[in-house]
Amino acid sequence: MDEVIQVTQWLSSITPRKKAKLFFFTTHADAPSPMVGSNDVDTHEETQLPLATTVALHNFKNIDEFLKKKVNTFSCYNVIENEITKTDYEYLRFYSACKYLDVVPPFLDLEKISAIQNKFEMTDEERDYRLLLDSADLVLEKVCDSLKPAGVSQMWTALRKDRNLIRGVKTIDIIGFFVDPNPTGIKECLFFFIVRFLQKADKINRVHTNRLERLIAQCDESSSCEEGKTIDFIIDSLRFYPTELYPFGFCLIMCVIEGRDGAMQEIEKTMEISRHLGMITHTEKNPTKETIELVKKELMKPKYQFYSSFTCWFMSHGDSNSMVLADGETIEREWFLTSFPDISTFQLKPKVFFMVSCRGANKFSLKGDEFEGQSATCDYYDIGSALIRNRMLDLTDSVRDISYVQPMMDTLVAYSTILDHLSGRANTHGSIYVDRACVLMSENISRGRSMTEILEHLSQDLHEILQETMDEDRIVYKQACHYDSFFRKTLKLPYTRHPKEDVHSAPQ
Repeated sequence: MDEVIQVTQWLSSITPRKKAKLFFFTTHADAPSPMVGSNDVDTHEETQLPLATTVALHNFKNIDEFLKKKVNTFSCYNVIENEITKTDYEYLRFYSACKYLDVVPPFLDLEKISAIQNKFEMTDEERDYRLLLDSADLVLEKVCDSLKPAGVSQMWTALRKDRNLIRGVKTIDIIGFFVDPNPTGIKECLFFFIVRFLQKADKINRVHTNRLERLIAQCDESSSCEEGKTIDFIIDSLRFYPTELYPFGFCLIMCVIEGRDGAMQEIEKTMEISRHLGMITHTEKNPTKETIELVKKELMKPKYQFYSSFTCWFMSHGDSNSMVLADGETIEREWFLTSFPDISTFQLKPKVFFMVSCRGANKFSLKGDEFEGQSATCDYYDIGSALIRNRMLDLTDSVRDISYVQPMMDTLVAYSTILDHLSGRANTHGSIYVDRACVLMSENISRGRSMTEILEHLSQDLHEILQETMDEDRIVYKQACHYDSFFRKTLKLPYTRHPKEDVHSAPQ
């Protein structure tokens, strides 16, 4: 059959809502740039003009033409073996979006998909189409599904009132002030236009969604939300790190085995809970400084930009400032923690570090009372938000910026013990901290718990456990863990994942 006829038949089989979503997923806002094959042309017209004209004319002609062009480009594309191009990313995004929406063209060359995945050095686990979907876009899709056409129309009206933001934007004028979002698929096109416009204007990204939340907050709840949804519910969904679908993220496990009884148990437990959480896992036994440098270099490869989060378990002996490696050398803990968050492939994504080692030789002995009265409590007073706002600065958009980010932002570091103190372990089971952390994470999957909630529970649980030193003094002591957070959103534990099964149910 002629390819033109095939493409026409394929497009005619897709509903308007799915066409809007396919266009949205395919015009991914955070595509890497510059790339081989990119001519540095402003993609504003390509990503927003088809949406604008579709909304204005209630006609999907331009989106159809865009999708036809994509299909034709991929049909003629020759996969180059030794370099990753912009088209490689686009091909993978297009394929994953089609798979997710259950609209894969029957004529799409899957061998090219495999060849591109080979260029990215993807393992069998990483070839799951769900890895290639952008989790932030999936969250935005759910927000769109939770809004009625009237809700999106109200967002549009609120956006149009911000004259400083929309001044001189031709696509805004194409749509006009008054919009009828009720025809099938038009609501989606208008919402996705608003999202891509705010992204291009550097007002929102995968972490900063305040500007979008403010638009939603101006909607009238009775007319704007789908049944069972509320404005608060929709806004809350934007306040979590986007980690939709499988995999939850990439997990790196580094464990020094030499001279550490129960170390293999630590590896088994952390691997088990990581897989249970839906992470793709890599383990390094007995790491050295050279190993760490090689791992950092590996994590800079382009394929890791598809992951939604990064988790690292580092288990070894240590003291207040450093950790002991397998060859007896030491590395500064601070150097380790500051070198990983700066890796560009995980920028704007949650990074969690579990640092499991002693940080000194002190013990919280139960025989002494020197720690008595050291805890503190704080009273919280209910003060009306209006009263607070009246006393606060009026911060306009002109004094806000989301372009530059401190490397440690979106990072959480969990320590198995406090500074200058021991981190306890059992001869056969390894670190007690690792054991309890894995148990609590396993128990709380599917309960909607966040990572910080788990760590707070872990702090309580661990501090109840009586431990005993292995020396001749046999001192009974307690261990206290803690964490430092630079998170800007909440990281929720995922629901149980089944990586080898297709658990996907195609959206409407």
